Amino acid sequence: MQENESFVSITRKQWENFLQLDTFFNNTPDLLCIAGFDGYFKKINPAVSALLEYTQEELLANPISTFIHPDDRSITTTARDELKEGSRLLNFENRYITKSGKIIWFSWTSIIVNDQDNIYAIAKNITAKKKLEEEKNRLLTEISKVNQDLKHFARTTSHDLRSPVNNLIALFRLLDTHKIEDEETKQLIQLLESSTHQLKTMLDNYLQDLKAQDGVTGAKEELELDQVLANVLGSIQHLLHQAKAKVNTDFSAFSTIDFNKTYLESIFLNLITNAIKYAKPDEYPLINIYTKVVDGRKQMIIEDNGLGFDAEKVKDRIFKMHQTFHKHPDAKGVGLYLVHTHVLEMGAKISVHSEVNKGTTFIIHLDV
Repeated sequence: MQENESFVSITRKQWENFLQLDTFFNNTPDLLCIAGFDGYFKKINPAVSALLEYTQEELLANPISTFIHPDDRSITTTARDELKEGSRLLNFENRYITKSGKIIWFSWTSIIVNDQDNIYAIAKNITAKKKLEEEKNRLLTEISKVNQDLKHFARTTSHDLRSPVNNLIALFRLLDTHKIEDEETKQLIQLLESSTHQLKTMLDNYLQDLKAQDGVTGAKEELELDQVLANVLGSIQHLLHQAKAKVNTDFSAFSTIDFNKTYLESIFLNLITNAIKYAKPDEYPLINIYTKVVDGRKQMIIEDNGLGFDAEKVKDRIFKMHQTFHKHPDAKGVGLYLVHTHVLEMGAKISVHSEVNKGTTFIIHLDV
């Protein structure tokens, strides 16, 4: 009698355990299944059926390969064979096709327990993750193409500019300034000649840099900020004079940076010419360029007193290609894209603060 009671007690315990497992199996949102090496599901939980849109009967009655994406059937068979040989299957990814034709990505973890006839597996639906990866790859491809197009544009433009610049230099050589009696005219010609030579030097350096850097990050060197800025200001001296623009500098916090020279010249040139281009009609352009150290991190700031723009409103578009925020006839939406690209390629970051009619401040964060 005691033996029978003990047997009943054990049987009841096993039955209770079975019911608990069965309840978990049927109610968990995770995708659980037991499959045989004959290629058929032996048991699946409702979550699998709900996601694939097939009934339990349909899923059990047809080979598993029926539901797998045709391009993934071969790798799935190979994975199953490896599992049969004793390997564990962790984070194996393949695609299934639902009854309505949607593609679902699964990540599987599968094992064999005790017997060698069945595979016990749990899957995660990673479709959303895969879509994000695809979108990221698409954007990277697009960015790469834009960068290549931009390099081609820069190279072509630089080449096209060299010819008229060289012609100007040749004309200046032919011009006999000693015959010019008006002192102001003579100074203006000398100023134009000096600016033309500086422009030629910048173009030559830029072209040389483009040739050297096809497919490689721009080489860094230690640069004196005041020297690089002086070269840029010299090349646009006539523009500064015409706009009555004033450029103030303060590099007392730090005066040198490790940067690519061509990139830094391009950054200075684009931000300064933008400040002049988008100046307030009733104020002369005032541009402050200075360095500071905040919490031990270096920053270079370029700020102006121009028209400004609603930075908060357009924050997602500020540094994108062909984005303009003013109705200026010369606005192309390339300058800020170039600045942003150069800064990122040097491993730095750039932020911008601007309000309508309150000027614009660009902060280049050098220690990232």
